[in-house]
Amino acid sequence: MTHLQAGLSSETTEKARQELNENPDTLHADIQQVRDMIVTRPDIGFLRTDDDFILRFLRARKFNQAETFRLLAQYFQFRQQNLDMFQSFKVDDPGIKRALMDGFPGVLETPDQHGRKILILFASNWDQGRSSFTDILRAILLSLEVLIENQELQINGFILIIDWSNFSFKQASKLTPNILKLAIEGLQDSFPARFGGIHFVNQPWYIHAMYTIIKPFLKDKTRKRIFLHGNNLNSLHQLILPDCLPSEFGGTLPPYDMGIWARTLLGPNYNDETEYTLTYDALHVKGSYGGGDKECANKLLKRSESAVEPGTLRQADRDNTAQPLLALD
Repeated sequence: MTHLQAGLSSETTEKARQELNENPDTLHADIQQVRDMIVTRPDIGFLRTDDDFILRFLRARKFNQAETFRLLAQYFQFRQQNLDMFQSFKVDDPGIKRALMDGFPGVLETPDQHGRKILILFASNWDQGRSSFTDILRAILLSLEVLIENQELQINGFILIIDWSNFSFKQASKLTPNILKLAIEGLQDSFPARFGGIHFVNQPWYIHAMYTIIKPFLKDKTRKRIFLHGNNLNSLHQLILPDCLPSEFGGTLPPYDMGIWARTLLGPNYNDETEYTLTYDALHVKGSYGGGDKECANKLLKRSESAVEPGTLRQADRDNTAQPLLALD
């Protein structure tokens, strides 16, 4: 193990070797091969090229150097092409701060049974008079920048759950093709994170219709990792154990506090004028949200039948399993 893998558990190191083709003996050479390609794109300003930074891109593309460089280039190109999104890219930017305080995104401290960090979005919390979709996207990207500093998450990845309960047709009408394309470019095409699944619950018919708009922009791999559960908790629990979920999703954890992630990012200096940039060393974040709680990962076989509070998801028949949205067989 090299210093670049310092802090990784032996289990995660082995997972990186088996799933991502990560070889500690060639790690520095792999990074240098990607760095050597930078001269081929003089049109892009590569503002960071250190070993730790390039390594997260290699892990996101399973150490395929060509694909890694393409992702690295797209990361910086996306920021060059959308300068207004990143000019004040800090936690206490008013737009980002409002989105974070409204729960965009929610971040669970407990990982899923595979060690993946769980992000949650309650779509109906989007107050369109208070936050623009762009600010919500900025808050999500900034949160991912903080979380991806953790090497365990670079390898284990993320899960996203979106609850569409009470998301009105009027709200949905604001999801224009341009802003949906912007989100796809920022998350799917330009960020070095491994998303193991995107789960929709309580989605209305017009959210299904929305996918006819974004289908051309989704990669095959992304399509196969999107699941529509409707109001079927059992199908969700077959993929994410209830022990890893808050009660809103029929889990055994307490109800989620929508302000906890914003408070975690801002720390004890919530009201001061310190600028928290994407490069800051958030020790309080790493302590609370770094490796995560291992208890959930030790309950691989346990299935709890949790009662669901009124107004949340309903329990459905066990044989009604979720199907990937737009999956290509």
